[in-house]
Amino acid sequence: MQGGRPLVEVVRLGLLTYQEALQLQQVYVRRHQAGPAHALLLCQHPPVYTTGIRQKPYPPSSLDHLRLLGAQVHKADRGGLITFHGPGQLVCYPVLNLGSFKKSVRWYVSRLEETVISACRRFHLEASTSPHTGVWVGDKKICAIGIRCSRYVTSHGLALNCNTELSWFQHIVPCGLEGKGVTSLSAELHRNISVDDAVPHLLDAFADNFRCHLVDAHGSVKNE
Repeated sequence: MQGGRPLVEVVRLGLLTYQEALQLQQVYVRRHQAGPAHALLLCQHPPVYTTGIRQKPYPPSSLDHLRLLGAQVHKADRGGLITFHGPGQLVCYPVLNLGSFKKSVRWYVSRLEETVISACRRFHLEASTSPHTGVWVGDKKICAIGIRCSRYVTSHGLALNCNTELSWFQHIVPCGLEGKGVTSLSAELHRNISVDDAVPHLLDAFADNFRCHLVDAHGSVKNE
């Protein structure tokens, strides 16, 4: 804690596979067994489709088709249905003990949504929530959210489309929502917005919305 606010370590992982990210999240989840050890894992993934625990049955043939596109396919222990992760998408995995914040999963998901909305606003882009989890620009989803929370320790998280190749989403019904589209910061702003461009805005918004201090691996405090 610093000034009454939790400290959250920012870990920039670069590009790594979805399986590597799952394993690394478990490492950070286990750190909480010795006390609060909050972390924010930032990364990008090679093309991968993931299905959540709330999934509808996916015929093996449909998953095989996705693999033929050059993507991996993984089943994940998060909420939500099928989605896509790939280069140009800012993936953020907060590993937090909600006991240091608020012991409410609904509150936590709402804070994630508001964090992304605030980050979009920093780009002068108006985004919003909807009855469906995630963040939207009109009827197009710009950020998917799927979480796991066990004993109030969170894993998985959010995926914000920056300059993602959106054609990958055409092969699925993202999050199981028929008739909805997908968009990105670049598509909406009509200029290239990279993951590196988006990271500072997301970190600022996260610190504000979760009322926390962000620190790097060397312990220097950001967002004071």
